[in-house]
Formats: sequence, C-alpha cells, structure tokens
Amino acid sequence: MIGRIGRFLARLRAHARGATLLEFGLVAGPLILTIMAIGDLGYQSYLRAVTRGVLEKASRSASVGTLNSTDIDTYIEAQMAAINSKNGTTSTIKKSYYNFSRVGKPEKITTDTAPLGSYNAGDCYEDANGNGAYDAAGGSTGLGSADDIVYYEVTISMPRLFPMAKLLGWSATQSATATTIVRNQPWANQGTPTIRCS
Repeated sequence: MIGRIGRFLARLRAHARGATLLEFGLVAGPLILTIMAIGDLGYQSYLRAVTRGVLEKASRSASVGTLNSTDIDTYIEAQMAAINSKNGTTSTIKKSYYNFSRVGKPEKITTDTAPLGSYNAGDCYEDANGNGAYDAAGGSTGLGSADDIVYYEVTISMPRLFPMAKLLGWSATQSATATTIVRNQPWANQGTPTIRCS
C-alpha cells in the first residue's frame, strides 16, 4: 500500500500538466493589483500636472492685472471642465500677503508683551488683511493689490479609475493639489499694513 502511494506521488511530482495554470493563479491577483495601482498613481500624477499647468497660467495672468478673482475661478473651472466631466470637483483658494516672509504665518506682532511669542492683550500687530482683528492664519482672501504676494491652491477630486482600490485600503476618490506663489506686478504703490494695538 505504501509502495503504491509512493509511486503515485513520484508520478505526480514528475507530471507538469496544469502547473502553469496554478502558477498563474498564484501570480495573477497581485500582478493585476500592481498594474491597477500603477495606473491609479499615474492618473493622479496626470491630474496634478494638468492642474499645475492651469494654475500657473491663471496666476501669471492675475499677477499682471489681466484677471480678477472671479475671472480666475471661471478660467480654472473652464480649463478643468473636461476632466471634471467625469464627476470631478475643483476648489480654489487665493490668499494675498504683504511679503513672502508672511505667507502661511499669523499676522506679525510688532509690540509683544508677556507671554512672549503669542498674541495677547497689550500687544500691537500688523493688520495685514485690514479686518481689525488679529488673525492666526494671516493673509487676505483674494488677489490683494500691487506688489502683494498671492498664494494659490487648486485641488481636484475625482473618483478612482479602478473600483478595486479599496482592496489596497485606498479611498474611493483621489485628490491632486497644485500650489504656487506669485508676486503681483507693481502697477501701483503697495499699501502698508496698519498697526493696531489691543
């Protein structure tokens, strides 16, 4: 009995029919997931490149005063319309700052009282956005004026190309963000921020 089982196992080991099918079955799943992941990442890179190109052109036009804030939003939406027709959405953020060193930072404290380094009663600050209140986020909404620094951010969100992205733990949508910072042309004198004290 043991001899028959041994001979059967020896014949089975020497038999190669079906081995390719079994090997393909083991490799196919990870291979297909890898190809879909590469396609998905490639599409995200494409979205980022297109968004960056649209943003760069819009920001250059705005920096010389050709486009206003509404025109930029309209231009970006029009340029992204072909991509957004696939259930995508585009959002645009525009913030202006007095100079490059203030981008993304709170309004500058000019007179600081204890505790130092944070805004509190008795401190004076540059009201860069002119709203009469100290802002930890800083910057003004919109394009600012002559010689101001404008931060642009455009984000596009799209459904993923392949529905199996969830198997990799990815969300059902993908986003690509492009940012740029441009100084407006000096077509007039730049206004200086007002110093306010609390």
